[in-house]
Amino acid sequence: MQIKSQKTFFSGVMFTCVGAAFALGATNYNVGGAARMGPGYFPLIIGTLLAVLGLVVISSAFTVKTADGEPVGKIAWKPLGFIIGANLLFGVLLAGLRSIGLPAMGLIAAIYALVVVACMAGANFSMKLSLILATVLAIGSYLTFIVGLKLQFQVWPTFISG
Repeated sequence: MQIKSQKTFFSGVMFTCVGAAFALGATNYNVGGAARMGPGYFPLIIGTLLAVLGLVVISSAFTVKTADGEPVGKIAWKPLGFIIGANLLFGVLLAGLRSIGLPAMGLIAAIYALVVVACMAGANFSMKLSLILATVLAIGSYLTFIVGLKLQFQVWPTFISG
């Protein structure tokens, strides 16, 4: 068998690996049954479906012929670094980092940092557009999680909220 589309093949491998990891991780929780679902039921089902979807995509990489075999290009390290860094920064700012004495900065500051750093991954970075996007996301997140779902976590930095 010969791979006729590298992009399709590696996309399928990624789906299969992520789905299998979620399904395997879900077994650490009580799965339950369809009538009485446990906390691991949904991740197990979704992970399994994602893994099966990945296998279907992998099989299509062997059957669907493309003109040039769709080779996989170089890894875009700069955008990858900014996106992963933005998510790590969000987590650190939301909860704080006691080992270095950084207090929790809250949801709003964490969202602004996340959006600005993630926008730096793009080719055309605009601080003005990043701040507009961050404002819309912060308001939407506040209304959804704090007002709507009534979740209890820090919204503002410690030195502001007291």
